[in-house]
Amino acid sequence: MSLNKNKMVREIGRRTRLKNRDVQLVLETLIDVWTEELVAGGRIELANFLTMECREIERRANAGILKHSNGNKVVPNRYHRRILVRFSKHIRQRLNTDE
Repeated sequence: MSLNKNKMVREIGRRTRLKNRDVQLVLETLIDVWTEELVAGGRIELANFLTMECREIERRANAGILKHSNGNKVVPNRYHRRILVRFSKHIRQRLNTDE
């Protein structure tokens, strides 16, 4: 089973009795706020759920050269960003005990 945005909107609307349009607006705004925070290099913490943060990673001095299909060679950037997601202890315990 997978949970996409439309299913989430319907389920949250059903549980809270809010209009689906209002739930969708809140969800889309939340995604925008989180995206802006991560792009700015910030960190998002949701208690008893997860932590997301953007880290800048430095490549080794000799990262190599990329070769495109058209023959052009490109040297990769020395630094790149990576989003790290860590689940809380509470979620990890539930994942390991519930079957």
